[in-house]
Amino acid sequence: MTPAVEVKGLRKSYGQIEAVRGIDLSVGQGEIFGFLGPNGAGKTTTISVLCTLVRKNAGEARIAGVEVDEDPSEVRRRIGLVFQDPSLDDQLTARENLELHGLIYGVPSAVRKQRIAELLEVVELADRASSQVKTFSGGMKRRLEIARGMLHHPQILFLDEPTLGLDPQTRTHIWTYVQAMRKREGITIFMTTHYMDEAEYCERIAIIDRGLIVALGTPSELKSRVGGDVVTVTTADSAAAAREIAERYAVTPLADNGSLRIEVPDGATFLPRLVRELSIPVTTVALSRPSLDDVFLKLTGHAIRSEGSDHQRAMMRNMGRMMQGGRH
Repeated sequence: MTPAVEVKGLRKSYGQIEAVRGIDLSVGQGEIFGFLGPNGAGKTTTISVLCTLVRKNAGEARIAGVEVDEDPSEVRRRIGLVFQDPSLDDQLTARENLELHGLIYGVPSAVRKQRIAELLEVVELADRASSQVKTFSGGMKRRLEIARGMLHHPQILFLDEPTLGLDPQTRTHIWTYVQAMRKREGITIFMTTHYMDEAEYCERIAIIDRGLIVALGTPSELKSRVGGDVVTVTTADSAAAAREIAERYAVTPLADNGSLRIEVPDGATFLPRLVRELSIPVTTVALSRPSLDDVFLKLTGHAIRSEGSDHQRAMMRNMGRMMQGGRH
């Protein structure tokens, strides 16, 4: 079976900045696949290439077997895309936004009308179909964007930070709609996120940092790479505590925002010893099972960052307006 997405040796630079530095990945049909990494790691650039918004510098990128630079029009017919930043027309109603999208993609009138009614019901916006989008909350706009991305029956739906800026409850609701759509339509979902809890919805995750994929697997497989328990400790002197812990217990603490994370086989036994024996005063302690945060920290040596690439975000906004404007 042809992969939904296939990438080999993908590279993309912006001037002297190499945003994507040679990545390989394959996404199966019907899979929920996640790209996990901080802003500026190369997630948005990769999606931009896959969605034909920018041309790659090197490598191969295929959508359902179609090379993105060789036949971009065909690729665009096969994909839906929900951008980081809103790209709806606030002056139009929910139904009018969907009508415009259907016209752009050449969805026949009868099919378009039925499809719009179905999707508005699915995302629970049927009662607001005639309301201007400017009256919608952030969560309602995101649900409408997901409906719009599904309108033309795409094979693959790309979600670039789909819940960015939304509160946790709304993020959970958005994922309820996404999973319902995936089950109903049988499509492939390719999403990017820097929210660790959101990545848990994916069947497989590629962790990307500084333009390179550093790990790929199911959430459980990635967590198993940490192993054991995670002890997090805050002390009066992190540097001195890290040296003493390394010498006394033969483990290497990792610094994380003023705290130290320590991987141990049995945290319940280790933690009392640490508090009792460490010569540096302990301020706080915590014990947990490995999370994707721990995986990222172990693989990259730093916590997931929040700084981003203004250039990439601006590029996606501009390209999003172009794509929705009908230049296909």
